[in-house]
Amino acid sequence: MSKHLLFTPGPVNVADNVRLATSQKDICHREVDFDLLLQSIESKLLKVFDVNPIDYRAVVITGSGTAANESMLSSAVGDKNILILTNGEFGERLVEISTIHNKNTFRLDFPWGEELDLVKVEAYLKCNKIDVVAMVHHETSSGMLNPIDKVGDLANEHNLIFIVDGVSSAGAEEINMEKCHIDFFSSSSSKAIGSYAGLSFVLGKISAFENLKMLPAKTTYLNLYKFYYFIKNASQTPNTPAVHLFYALEQTLINILYAGVEQHYEQLKGRAKYLREGLLNLGLKFLINEKNMCSVLTTVHLPKHINVGLLRQRLREKSIIIYEGKGCFTNKVFQVGNIGELSEGDMQFFLSSLGDVLSSFPLLKETTKSKNNDLYQGYNIPPKKLYSFFPIKAEAL
Repeated sequence: MSKHLLFTPGPVNVADNVRLATSQKDICHREVDFDLLLQSIESKLLKVFDVNPIDYRAVVITGSGTAANESMLSSAVGDKNILILTNGEFGERLVEISTIHNKNTFRLDFPWGEELDLVKVEAYLKCNKIDVVAMVHHETSSGMLNPIDKVGDLANEHNLIFIVDGVSSAGAEEINMEKCHIDFFSSSSSKAIGSYAGLSFVLGKISAFENLKMLPAKTTYLNLYKFYYFIKNASQTPNTPAVHLFYALEQTLINILYAGVEQHYEQLKGRAKYLREGLLNLGLKFLINEKNMCSVLTTVHLPKHINVGLLRQRLREKSIIIYEGKGCFTNKVFQVGNIGELSEGDMQFFLSSLGDVLSSFPLLKETTKSKNNDLYQGYNIPPKKLYSFFPIKAEAL
């Protein structure tokens, strides 16, 4: 079977032992076997996110990251006023979800690809009655890493519930839930965590979970309090889970803990740095400043004369998959992820292949060679040792 190299922010290429974990024996989700599996996963999630199990719990939902976000937004607001900060597609998705469940949904919009103006956020909170604030940590549509620490400080000052969509940042960026005053934090199995798509999870303060029982249920399947009640009282999920995806999630958490959480973060940062240096060496430019980027992907300006569909097609012929821009960035950027099971050779192959594909667009080669005769010739990236940028293998279960 030919292998696609997924240079995307998710889904990702999974480790061999994660793939093997899905072939574990069949079990009934209402038996002790699954109780123990779920207990193990929750324990490892709390370790990865470095939170105290005395104060925090984690629930696992069969569904994508959007399911976790909808679970939070439909369950934690009630009739209160919620403000959602947006500066990209996924912030706007939070607004869409919240509007369905909460009539008192308000939004504070900032341009896509630009930093949140914290002065405006603080002014809005001072002038309006807000009870809950929600935001995206890593806005994947641009690659912007938003300041949950600073917004969390504002939420704490105003005594607000703070909800964070961490779907594409968790597992790549250090997230201090206590310091950032986060009540509920969502993520997905298929991004920087490195497992298969189909599971999501919510970490939250126990006190915040307990407060949910006072609010009216607005959904059956995604009722966050019900997930908490079941894991608290029975080490179970309220609905039939995708059991074999739970096995895979446990294995990828084992891999992260085996390598070391800090080492895992450093590996991704190292890959991102190497990838970005290679892209710059090709004469490409980034959409946002590197200081604002997450460690999971890079958003690259598309040279005006290159068709992004044709670029992706030619890379796909080399079994390389990348993202194209969305919304206002359609046909203006492409995105390259660096998460999942990617080797040093994979990274070098990608950069070399991208150089070859770019050189196949004649206008690019002609116009740039007049500026610098050496910069684009052959688009060959010299091999570079990545040392610890790639994960240590953990044994399969």
